[in-house]
Amino acid sequence: MQGLYLYCLRERTEAFPAISAEGIDGKGQVCVVPYRELEGVVSEVSLDEFGSEEIQEKAREDLNWIKERSIAHERVIEEAMINDGTVVSVIPMRFGTMFEGKAQLEETLGRDYPRIRDMLDRIRDKQEWSVKAYVTDRGQFERAIKENNEAIREKEEELASLPEGLAFFMEEELKQAVAKEADRALNTIVGGLFDRLAGQSVASVKNKLLARELTGKRVTMVLNSAYLVREERVESFKQEIEELTRQHNAGGLALDYSGPWPAFNFTSY
Repeated sequence: MQGLYLYCLRERTEAFPAISAEGIDGKGQVCVVPYRELEGVVSEVSLDEFGSEEIQEKAREDLNWIKERSIAHERVIEEAMINDGTVVSVIPMRFGTMFEGKAQLEETLGRDYPRIRDMLDRIRDKQEWSVKAYVTDRGQFERAIKENNEAIREKEEELASLPEGLAFFMEEELKQAVAKEADRALNTIVGGLFDRLAGQSVASVKNKLLARELTGKRVTMVLNSAYLVREERVESFKQEIEELTRQHNAGGLALDYSGPWPAFNFTSY
């Protein structure tokens, strides 16, 4: 039995080009279902393969299947949000959003029409940008902290004057003090980074930090954030990130930004 897999919702227009990306099943053609001033970007899929219970089972048993389909899901949305080189507002759906057919989709759009319109109004002419921060060199970061902390410098001077036996215990105490101060300073710096970029956006959110296994990087993530930025402020926002990068690179901290992305962090439907 066939159903409709929904990727995203956007405002209806005749100007959008056909979507070339393959559907989530690697077979179905992606098309649109118009409804009043909206349209849903969909493809036909097998309910036997993409029903909610089937997807939950795949999530438990076949992570590669989920990963591949998630990439296909995002690829369609990213193409759907571009019209003649211009980014347009879309409401991205969660992975696995299914309808039994066009009638059920239209019924849902009719019921939620005011809410959907309001959500599109809130993100119109705005773009989501992702900013992540990493500690690239913990040792370098701690050295920078020591150079700027008078109490730690005094402990080092005291350590240099102690006999070898006492110096060992004092050195361990100093390492713990430096690590604690570095953690405190890092939290302050990361909070400042987030607040400064939030000031350049209309909405912002901190997301869960990702482990190295997920980022594919050998460095530790200390900030995973997203920002909803007005289109006319995007270049200024990027310049702000570049300035923050110059300020903190020497201290062992790096920023990584990307976008525009579908507004997953600022829509919920």
